[in-house]
Amino acid sequence: MLAALAGEVRPRPPFWLMRQAGRYLPEYRELRAKAGSFLDLCYNPDFAVEVTLQPLRRYDMDAAILFSDILVVPHALGQPLAYLEGEGPKLDPIRGVEDLKRLSRDRFHETLAPVYETVRRLSTAIPAQTTLIGFAGAPWTIACYMVEGAGSKEYAHVKRWAYGDPAGFGRLIDLIVEVTADYLCRQIEAGAETVQLFDSWAGVLPVGEFRRWVIEPTRRIVALVKANHPDTPIIGFPRGAGHAYEDYVADSGVDAVGLDTTVSPVWAARNLQTRLPVQGNLDPIMLATGGKALATATRDILEALAGRPFVFNLGHGVIQSTPPEHVAELTRILREWPNRG
Repeated sequence: MLAALAGEVRPRPPFWLMRQAGRYLPEYRELRAKAGSFLDLCYNPDFAVEVTLQPLRRYDMDAAILFSDILVVPHALGQPLAYLEGEGPKLDPIRGVEDLKRLSRDRFHETLAPVYETVRRLSTAIPAQTTLIGFAGAPWTIACYMVEGAGSKEYAHVKRWAYGDPAGFGRLIDLIVEVTADYLCRQIEAGAETVQLFDSWAGVLPVGEFRRWVIEPTRRIVALVKANHPDTPIIGFPRGAGHAYEDYVADSGVDAVGLDTTVSPVWAARNLQTRLPVQGNLDPIMLATGGKALATATRDILEALAGRPFVFNLGHGVIQSTPPEHVAELTRILREWPNRG
């Protein structure tokens, strides 16, 4: 995977899957029941290492991604966070400049110390040929959760603040940029060989605001991380960016870009992959469907993208209803490529 991220074309593209460790695996569900809360699972290195290793044992992916969650960053800043069964994450919302006083960096790295310990253990627990990926949420997406207090359909609170008081909202973004860069540097120092920035809600912004709140904060994080770790590749994933993918690739400074499900691989090969390695982008529902549809879609992506630097992945994370045998079938297809049989 590191060779592909460095611009090499591999005979068989390396692969890993977003959310490759998770609820579709029975061994994960068993461990999750033992852990108590989801945060207990994330902050217990014994559990987090085991969960990270589970898909490697089954499928021998080319990369392992740290098991954690993007919302440990606001939690480490002091924002109360809970995961409610069937409802997802809930945070006490930050709705304006006055609320920023509730946040503090004082215990940031202390709170995240178990995550760094998990990375250290994984760096020796995974096979030598397997790349260890660290990650964080990108500032816009983290701000969405911090301001909305949960997932959202309209993002009304965060957009009103960003549009109506960009200077005040910028203070929140500045804080997230600085602590996220620190967080990624600590992961790299603990053993992560590459890192990914997840901007899951990038696609909800219009073009001008996309540049201000997605591209520019990402560029700043990349610059801060590269100042300390210039040789560590950074993957950006601006989900839903549409035609703004081109601006993101040109101006964010990332070394590789993750493609969401909506991006045409043929278009990406022509407009993005000539500039940098791409990653993606099988529809997770296609993986859950399996059969001929899965095989055809996988080979279509390989035919479009495998001629240039490329990491095979999904266009978003593995969904809970995915049969594990479908992941095994995908693995077989990828390992047999370019054999069309």
